[in-house]
Amino acid sequence: MYNELIKQKSWWNRNWKWFVPVSVILLILAVLISSGMGGIGADLAKAYSDTELYENALNRVKSDQKVIKLLGDIEPIDKLAILEGEVQYTNDNQTVNSTIRIKGVKGKARMDIIADRINNEWEYKKINVRIKSPPEKKQTIEIIKME
Repeated sequence: MYNELIKQKSWWNRNWKWFVPVSVILLILAVLISSGMGGIGADLAKAYSDTELYENALNRVKSDQKVIKLLGDIEPIDKLAILEGEVQYTNDNQTVNSTIRIKGVKGKARMDIIADRINNEWEYKKINVRIKSPPEKKQTIEIIKME
């Protein structure tokens, strides 16, 4: 029998398969955080948890007869619509500028919101509904006009 020493592989040869992907992921996270993309993620997370902002705005939209005529009955806003939308909080999270999709039985639209949080309640400065489909009914309806 041979009694040779078994040569052990170097640390790099043993661990590169997990080290390289983990390093790339950490590098990407560092770039996103330093570029401000972390703020966008934080804004989306806040909007996702602040359903009152969207529900109250949608109730105002549902009371507009022109919107109802063009879109029909409007579906409740789902969480995915909030994540797909755009949101930006400013003024220490007391002002929001957001756009999300809404759907009715007759068509689709985008709802634009600008609001301020005053005494823990949202006060809307602007709510617009931009009708996207059907294309022949494409238009913007101002629910609350910006002063």
